[in-house]
Amino acid sequence: MSTAVGYAAVAGQVVLVGAGAPVVTGWMRQVRARLEGRAGAGVLQPWRDARKLLRKEPITPVGTGPAFRTAPALLVATTAVAAALVPLLSTDTPVSSHADLILVVALIALGTMALALAGLDTGTAFGGMGASREMTVAALVEPTILLSVFALSIPAGTTNIPAIVSGAAHEPARLASPAGLLATAALAVAVLAETGRIPVDNPSTHLELTMIHEAMVLEYAGPDLALVELGAQMRLTLLLGLLSSLFVPWGIATGSSWVALGVALVLFAAKICLLGAVLAAAEVFWAKVRLFRVPELLAGSFLLALLAVTASYFLSGVS
Repeated sequence: MSTAVGYAAVAGQVVLVGAGAPVVTGWMRQVRARLEGRAGAGVLQPWRDARKLLRKEPITPVGTGPAFRTAPALLVATTAVAAALVPLLSTDTPVSSHADLILVVALIALGTMALALAGLDTGTAFGGMGASREMTVAALVEPTILLSVFALSIPAGTTNIPAIVSGAAHEPARLASPAGLLATAALAVAVLAETGRIPVDNPSTHLELTMIHEAMVLEYAGPDLALVELGAQMRLTLLLGLLSSLFVPWGIATGSSWVALGVALVLFAAKICLLGAVLAAAEVFWAKVRLFRVPELLAGSFLLALLAVTASYFLSGVS
């Protein structure tokens, strides 16, 4: 891919995830509101909330250290770097050779760890409780993401995500195989858990006995809270994009054409809107599972990912 188109693709991915994430969240809330018989606040409401928070005075609790102050910026920064690496619009960019599976998962885990440390840094009961729960979930989610994508990397012969996506686009049979279907199910559950969605967590509740993510960020206010919310929205958009790129890779640009890049942008927006609408609709009919049942759910997704890796290994050996 030419340098100009390649850098435009990287910039487009970061801008789409950064600026489009609040819109995706607003779209999901609007879909859910309509299904529940409410009018909804509008698709752009998350941006209005962010503007309101940015105008407020930043407040830091007494006794907190660097972990609390740097966590919001670190969460947004790691997600932005991961968005530049994951092939959301193109598989051939100047950073494609660095887009390794382990690196992307490590960036996502770094943001999670930063928020957990911030929750512990406050010294409050809710912060410590939320951090403990978040790390328990992360201990099962991160290996599931690794194994799910690794199952697709075995036929491709590499853990480079753009190469995996490109190979899947040219050989759709990989996705329709038992390994592909198992990996899809496992990664879908992992995305729900990583982004704190129902049935693992409820992002719209502040009930102290059930919340996970919200418990870690209760002490944030003003611009810091705006960054935390933006980071969570970016992670949701990024992981939905990763899911669509891996299992619905068609439309992603593989050449040096500006037209192909434009088509990829439109199709990416359409796929994310569709996935967001499906997730929002499912949350209307799903109930949040009990906190003590969450490890069982995540262990089941890990088992599916492990079965996907085993099936992919044997199918590759047979072929």
